Amino acid sequence: MSQLSQQAQPPLEFIPPAFNPLILRGCQTILPLWLQWQTNIKQIDGKNIEKLAHLYQEFQSGKIRFLMAFRHPNVNDPYCMGYLVWKLLPRVAKQHNISLNYPIHSHFMYDRGIPLWAGSAVGWLYSQLGGTSIQRGKLDMPGLRSARDLFVNSKFPLSAAPEGATNGHNEIISPLEPGIAQLGFWCAEDLRKANRDEEVFIVPIGIQYHYLTPPWDEIEALLTQLEKDSGIPTNNNQKNGINEEDLYKRLYQLGERMLTVMEDFYRKFYHRDLPNTSEQTLPERLNNLMNTALEVAETYFNLSPKGSIIDRCRRLEQAGWDYIYRDDFKQIDQLSKVEKGLGDRIAEEASFKMWHMRLVESFVAVTGHYVQEKSTAERFAETTLLLWDLVTRIKGESAFFRPQLGQQKVKITIGDPISVSARSDNYKKSRRQVVESLTQDLQEALEDLID
Repeated sequence: MSQLSQQAQPPLEFIPPAFNPLILRGCQTILPLWLQWQTNIKQIDGKNIEKLAHLYQEFQSGKIRFLMAFRHPNVNDPYCMGYLVWKLLPRVAKQHNISLNYPIHSHFMYDRGIPLWAGSAVGWLYSQLGGTSIQRGKLDMPGLRSARDLFVNSKFPLSAAPEGATNGHNEIISPLEPGIAQLGFWCAEDLRKANRDEEVFIVPIGIQYHYLTPPWDEIEALLTQLEKDSGIPTNNNQKNGINEEDLYKRLYQLGERMLTVMEDFYRKFYHRDLPNTSEQTLPERLNNLMNTALEVAETYFNLSPKGSIIDRCRRLEQAGWDYIYRDDFKQIDQLSKVEKGLGDRIAEEASFKMWHMRLVESFVAVTGHYVQEKSTAERFAETTLLLWDLVTRIKGESAFFRPQLGQQKVKITIGDPISVSARSDNYKKSRRQVVESLTQDLQEALEDLID
C-alpha cells in the first residue's frame, strides 16, 4: 500500500461478496488482453494442474471442501491465479477427461486496504467476482464470518495468500499468518455440526516468475539511477559489458549507503541509540533498523512491540486505520469544522507514522545474503526493486507502479493437498498448537514448490 488518506473519515465498512456471473464472464474474456497490455507477463505455465482438476471434480461432487493457499511474491499474483482457474484448469481437465461444471471459479480473500489505494472501483470489482474483504490487523468479525461461510457453503472453493502481503521474493517465503489454518479447522467444525461428511483440505500453490531474457542492462540502469538518487558517484563505463561481480559490489554498496543514511536519520531526528555499525553485519544492521522504525511508530500509537515483525506491522496498520477511519466520524456531516480539522490533523500524523511501518514491510523478507548465495538475474532484480521501493518512498512518491525490467514467464505449481480433517481430533485437544503445526506444514509445503 503506497499511501493512506490524510483526512479523517468514517470507519471502514466490510465489503461483502456479491458474485455476478456476467462480470466473471467479462473478466475471463479480458484477462489475456489485460496480461498482455498491463503487465510484463508473456507466458503462464502450470505444473500438476491435473491434481487441482481432480480436486475441483470432488468438490463439485460434494465430497470435499478446499482452500487454495497461494504464494504471494508479486502484485500480479491475482492475475496468475485467475489465469490458473479460468484458463489452465479447464484446458487440463479436458485433456485428462475430467468432467467439471461451469463456471469454474473461486472466491478469494483480499486485504480491505486494497481499495483505499487502488480505488473504490477495485473494491466493487472484487466484490462482483465473489471476493470477500478482510482487515488483517484486527479481529474482523464480518470478514471472518463471510470467509468462514464461503469455505463451508459456497459452490466455489476459496483462495487466499497465507503470507498476507507480497514480499518481493521468488525464493523466500515470509512467515505465514495462522488465519488460513484456523479457517480450515473452523470449516471442519462447521461441517461436523451440520452433519456433513466432506473432507477439508488446504492446497498449497507455488507461483514463480522468471525473466525470458536476463535483464542485466535494465538492472544496471535502475541501479545507476538509485545510486544517483542516493548520492553515490556512478561509473557508467560499461565498455566491457556488465560484470556480475561488480554489479553485486554496487548493489551491496547501495544497500550499505541506504542503511547508513537511515540509521543517521533515526539517530538524529528520532533520538534512537542504534548500535555501532562497525561491530555488526549488514543483516544485523538491517534488523536493528527495522526494529527502530517500528518502535518509532509504536511509540506514537502507544503499542508494545509484541510478536514478529509481521505481527507488529499488522497492528500498526490497524492502529493507523483506527486514527483515520474513525467510529466517532460515522456522522461526519454533523461534526463541527473544528472537530473535523482536529480529526484531519490526527489522520495526517497517523499517515506519516505509518510510513515507518511501510518501509519495514518492504524489507521483512530481506536476508542480506540472498543475491550472494545465488546471483541470478531474478535475485538481482528483486533486491534492486526492493531498494527502489525504499528510495521511492523516501522521495515521497508512490511505490505501487514499479519499473518493469523485462518480459517474464510464470510457473504455477500445484502441491499435494493437506488434510485438515485428519487433524480435527488433535485440534479439539490443543487448538493453538495444532493450528501452529498446520501453518508450519503449509509453510514447508510452499517452500518445497520453489524451483
